[in-house]
Amino acid sequence: MGFFTAFSLIAFGSLLVSSSQGQTPTVSLPSTQAGKHTEAYLKAFNATGEAAMRSFFESHTAKGSLSELPVEQRLSRFRQMKQRLESLRLSKVLNASEESISVVAGAGSGSLVQLDFQFEPKPPHGLLGIRVEDLGDEGEVQAAGARKSSDTELVKAISKYLDSLSSADEFSGVVLVARKGEPFFQQAYGYADRERKIRNEVDTKFNLGSINKRFTKTAIHLQAAQGKLSLTDPIKKFLPDYPNKEAAGKVTIEHLLEMRSGIGDFFGERYQSTPKERIRSIADYLPLFADKPLEFEPGTNRRYSNGGYVVLGAIIEKASGTDYYTFVRENIFIPAGMGNTDSFEKDKNVPNRALGYTRGDGRGKGSWGSNYGTLPAKGSSAGGGYSTAQDLLKFVVALEQRTIPAPDTEQGLGIAGGAPGMNSALEWDPQPGYVVVVLSNFDPPSAEKVARQIRAWLPRSS
Repeated sequence: MGFFTAFSLIAFGSLLVSSSQGQTPTVSLPSTQAGKHTEAYLKAFNATGEAAMRSFFESHTAKGSLSELPVEQRLSRFRQMKQRLESLRLSKVLNASEESISVVAGAGSGSLVQLDFQFEPKPPHGLLGIRVEDLGDEGEVQAAGARKSSDTELVKAISKYLDSLSSADEFSGVVLVARKGEPFFQQAYGYADRERKIRNEVDTKFNLGSINKRFTKTAIHLQAAQGKLSLTDPIKKFLPDYPNKEAAGKVTIEHLLEMRSGIGDFFGERYQSTPKERIRSIADYLPLFADKPLEFEPGTNRRYSNGGYVVLGAIIEKASGTDYYTFVRENIFIPAGMGNTDSFEKDKNVPNRALGYTRGDGRGKGSWGSNYGTLPAKGSSAGGGYSTAQDLLKFVVALEQRTIPAPDTEQGLGIAGGAPGMNSALEWDPQPGYVVVVLSNFDPPSAEKVARQIRAWLPRSS
């Protein structure tokens, strides 16, 4: 059974500090075989160099899983995770059994992550897969509760949970749960327009936030397969007039994809001072950040970068000879049957589109206000497009069937997006075939919280 993450798939753990450091963990793992595998992983993660992690993968991974994803690929993903998190420190054990362990761990980089191990159902309970989910700097994480025994039981639990959240005005949006491409739970809650009392429907279009980055990544791999670009190409090959000449020469497309470019964000003082109605194209985003110095030498670190994905959008335009929005529509959305997915201008009338509502700016509980003023006129290759739950399921089906390129999805997918008045989560676990889509027009973590709870309840695959 594979797991999925917005970054990379690796083994995970709650964290025990290596005994060689002379520290005693404050939280204990169970003394089961699964617990011992987890402890071994955590010690290997915190060790210096890669030898300990290589040894872990060779001796603790289920043989069948190891044949599907060899050690070298696992080490490649470990390097990315190690670079991003630095170290792991066990904070809380959420759930533990012979087949799975879920924990919250503090990272040396300062973030908090949830780590979900999945093991073989029979001894020696070797590692099958891991999911790594960022919870932010604090992250309110609660024990998720027992897995459900069937899809029928799962539907009852989801319905009760969402009815409660909706009644408390804590969730507004659409939730879809499917298996093998067929939805068995699909329900809308709350209002698409609170002022006009227009309710959300199952086919309402929601702002996806950063989920659009997956479409951008797919577009880049599609152009690579067409021979229009190479992942090793520097920015200057396509954008010779890029304002930062150092970045233009040193930063490659692969750096941009993996957020190892050193290019920062477009959010900041320039964005705040720019009339949002003027931001309507990829080119309109570039002046917000492109001339700024690199935050680190390309390839030496990893930092989340909206700016980097804007640059990818500009490269897609140069390589294709058309604008970014047209390219993804014609080469991804239409082939996948995603007729309700696109980047819409905020001041244009779009039927069945949810408006966003936020409790930011000091608003108290129960006081939701419009997020309109925070939005650019049109989203970018870094985020801000719209889609429906049904279309995102179609996207997963297209990935599974290889109708469109599916980079880094061998073991599934887990992506999310969020900003004031919007939150989205898409999760896909290929082996049992579950897809969970949660779209919300409330602040984060309204959708991610629901997706996390549903994932914890999913019945085990037979």
